[in-house]
Amino acid sequence: MIDFWLADENMFFVAALVLMVAIGLLQLIGLGDFGLDLDTEVDGEVSGVADGLVSFLGIGRLPFLVILTLFLMLFALTGLVGQQLLQAFTGTMFTPYIAVPAAAGVALLLTGLLSRPLSRILPQDETTAVSIDELVGTRAVIEIGTAKLGYPARARASDRHRHVHFLMVEPNSADLSFAQGDEVLLVRRDGDIFQAVPTGTDWLRNA
Repeated sequence: MIDFWLADENMFFVAALVLMVAIGLLQLIGLGDFGLDLDTEVDGEVSGVADGLVSFLGIGRLPFLVILTLFLMLFALTGLVGQQLLQAFTGTMFTPYIAVPAAAGVALLLTGLLSRPLSRILPQDETTAVSIDELVGTRAVIEIGTAKLGYPARARASDRHRHVHFLMVEPNSADLSFAQGDEVLLVRRDGDIFQAVPTGTDWLRNA
């Protein structure tokens, strides 16, 4: 069996398995969060073929690393199983010039077919980043200092993904002030400073 795995005819398939494991380890230790720009400028018919292939493989419905890992697994398994069956019946194996393109074609087809059901159960590429402007209309709590007009204090707010943001907040009028622990409603942003009113204020009516 070792001789079969180390045979020259199978080196590309074994390499694909090693790469698949390496990607898994990088993800496990948190070093695999790298991006890939798939927006290439290709004209004419080639662009249409490329777009069709990207769509068929499910890129966009699934994280790219999931697609890559799935392809590597299917490529390696298709090649190794095919070589083992041929060796069992004939005593020989395909050369890499035949085995690699054939296994790659089968792996691409299977990757496209499997990506659709997988996209229903696995998370898609998405981001939980939000624009800082989206915090307008949310509540914040003064953490440090007393906020007066022209003298902002540090506050803590959470976005719709429950990520915590630390902001500089001041009241939106000179007759207001906020002490440490006060909960306020963020009503507008001016540069790096948020203006706020006491919670419960109908700020849309008074804006």
